[in-house]
Amino acid sequence: MNKQQEGIVLAVNGKMAKVKASRHSDCENCGSCPGNTAIVVEALNSVDAKPGQRVAIEIREVNMLKAAFIVYMAPLLAAFAGALAGTYASSYIGMNSLIASIVGGVVFFTLAVWYVKHFDHMARNDERMRPVVASILSK
Repeated sequence: MNKQQEGIVLAVNGKMAKVKASRHSDCENCGSCPGNTAIVVEALNSVDAKPGQRVAIEIREVNMLKAAFIVYMAPLLAAFAGALAGTYASSYIGMNSLIASIVGGVVFFTLAVWYVKHFDHMARNDERMRPVVASILSK
């Protein structure tokens, strides 16, 4: 399922368009982005929209769910797995299990944060993850 959002094209640069869109209910509930009335989205301009036109942008919900899972859940799960691995490894390396679980959690959490940054870089360069200008609503 895809989510559509209306916006106004601010600028066009090659095959990309900067679109100012009002926040949808998911954005309003999250609140992680600064500001509360509008966001500027860089979307693939597949319909050759021009600055000033009102357009509908489409964001794949699968991509939003995947990104949210990676950003929010991966570090949490990694810290938990690292703590378990540290506790398990403590008996083999002769370290206090509490210290080993803390070290394991911190190491795995750090690796997960690195992966989130790597995923963000990949997502910015992957056209399948970008929003798309689906249609022009007004000339």
